Amino acid sequence: MDIFEQLLGRLHPLIVHLPIGFIILGLLLQVHDRNKKAYNKVISLIYLWAGFFAIFACITGYLQYLGEGYSFDSVKLHLWSGIVTALFSFVMWARLKGLSILTFLSKIPVLALSVLFFILISVTGHQGGSITHGEEYLVEPLPNSIKSALGYEIFEKKKIVLTDENWETAILYTDVIHPILNNNCISCHNPKKTKGELLLNTSKNILKGGEHGTVITAGAPSKSELFIRLELPKEDDNHMPPDGKTQPSKEAIALIRVWIENGHPFDKTIGELGLEKSLFLPFFPKTINTDYPDIEIASAPQDSIHLVKSSGLYIEPISESTSFLKVSALNKPSFSDSDFQVLHSIAQQIAILDLGNTQVTDSIFKDILNLPNLTILKLDNTRITGEQIVLLRSLEHLKTINLSYSKFKEEYLDKLTGFKKLERIYIFKPNLGKKGVELIDQGKIQVEYGNYNLPAVDRDSIIF
Repeated sequence: MDIFEQLLGRLHPLIVHLPIGFIILGLLLQVHDRNKKAYNKVISLIYLWAGFFAIFACITGYLQYLGEGYSFDSVKLHLWSGIVTALFSFVMWARLKGLSILTFLSKIPVLALSVLFFILISVTGHQGGSITHGEEYLVEPLPNSIKSALGYEIFEKKKIVLTDENWETAILYTDVIHPILNNNCISCHNPKKTKGELLLNTSKNILKGGEHGTVITAGAPSKSELFIRLELPKEDDNHMPPDGKTQPSKEAIALIRVWIENGHPFDKTIGELGLEKSLFLPFFPKTINTDYPDIEIASAPQDSIHLVKSSGLYIEPISESTSFLKVSALNKPSFSDSDFQVLHSIAQQIAILDLGNTQVTDSIFKDILNLPNLTILKLDNTRITGEQIVLLRSLEHLKTINLSYSKFKEEYLDKLTGFKKLERIYIFKPNLGKKGVELIDQGKIQVEYGNYNLPAVDRDSIIF
């Protein structure tokens, strides 16, 4: 029997739209037929159907209230206004039918009753939406600045800000657990929407619990309703947050467990609790190292791209998420300093330039200066000596230079310092007199010379 009641209760969101549809149809027909009054019998029949389905909607709504854990205070206005809407449907039926059951109805203009009916169904529907989506569901999509100006309380998502420098001194509840609860649970458990009479917005309310008692038991996650519901499968009716709401990550749930296991403290730091750093690494900022600057630029004109391609150079987008381009002379080994002019029209979009195995010389540097967003420059197997490489210091996004097997001279190594963002230089060259890896410019730049000598092993002498 309980299963049948629960099933009927869950039909409420479906059933409730039937009387709403009938009522709206009846009101629209009244507007359309306001002069001739030719459809009164049809409209009265529509309101009769609306009344019966409204009663059914009230019954299923009441069963849903019993089975879904809503507090009566949160549903009572919607329930009573739903009952009044059902009764008013029969009133409208009787008035348009011309029945003399309620003689005083004939003294009230139909227009007044219709306006009152529309207001009633609007209020009832709004109350239902407030129960399922929160009281602020209509203003929720608005920007926070507008919601704040309208006087609504703002529940902004809170970031977990942990770094190598501060993770041990961070307060476990304030800096980690509260943001997790705020971002995943408080939308249903706040002062304006107290599902299950449970508030999770403050430490005091968390300890108080809900209508079924406490939700956390110190040292025992398996006995803590807050943790149990988080771990339930999504398809389970008792899983929280409910399906359709933002779900916490498995790493966040693991931290809830750790917090409860350690006595759910509200004022202790991670270091004081002696917790392992690995638990919090998923919440450290992710370093994204891309081959293009973190800025927005316009796409290169298509005619300019076609011009570059027609010159024999290879060109392609770096990724779908950016307008930056990669240009390569892979198929044009004859490329020389004078050929660079074809790239001027797409200078802003070039982030990766590969001129390896071409005929360019140090004179090319004055042209490369016109590529403000250049990030990776490949000049391997070219005639570059490095004499004018200092010109590239003004490129604020340049990270990598490849000079391997070029004519680069050791005397110009000191000119590779003073760059704004340069991180790595490749100069694989057997006759340079250096090998391995060297850090220059106070350790900011890594220079890789190659020329590694691998130790011999016994099996090198084995003939297979």
